[in-house]
This record gives sequence, C-alpha cells and structure tokens, in this order.
Amino acid sequence: MVKGQKVVCINDTFKDFIRAIYTQLPVKGETYTIREVFLGRERIVKGGESATVGLLLKELRNPPDPFHAGQQELGFTSERFAPLDELPPEEIEAGEAVGAGAGAGADIGFGYGSN
Repeated sequence: MVKGQKVVCINDTFKDFIRAIYTQLPVKGETYTIREVFLGRERIVKGGESATVGLLLKELRNPPDPFHAGQQELGFTSERFAPLDELPPEEIEAGEAVGAGAGAGADIGFGYGSN
C-alpha cells in the first residue's frame, strides 16, 4: 500500500474503547485514499512489542494517540483495508512502495491491532 492509493474497508468492527477515542471510523465497503503509511504498534495501551503497518486516510481525521509521545494521529491497521488495483500515477512511474520498514519512519503509535 502506498500514499495516494485507493483502498476499500473490509473490516469495520471496533471495540467500544476504540469507538470512544476515535472521532471518525472507516465503514465496510467504503473507498478511502491513503494519506500516510507508517509503522505502528500492535496495541495502544502500555505500548506494543510488535509492529504493524498503519494508515492515515484523507477522508478521515482523528485525535492524537494519547499514548504516543509525539502525539501522532490515531490511525488504522492496514489489515482493515484491501487495496484497489489502481495506484497513483507518480507511484507507478517511480516504482516506489511503502511498507513496514520501507521509509515509514520511526514514529510508532497507532491503536490496537484491531483499529
């Protein structure tokens, strides 16, 4: 998944805790545009020991992660989305892809693995 790519939500089941701290959540079947790809924690509470690929979406804005020192915006695990076949034109030409550890940055912080 790359910045600017269209994705469709395939899982919009969230725990009550997530619904309480997020202001906007994705809806199953809806299409979104990736605003940012980053390395995130598996769990928001007490930090996580394993990492996952997180996404910020152009169509959704959320408050900062209360457990992230840098106050990074709460994002969503990439596993909640399926990529559409289309890639942004600049990514096709450059042949770039961003994933875990591929320039995603060291800022770790985004809620549960199930957000």
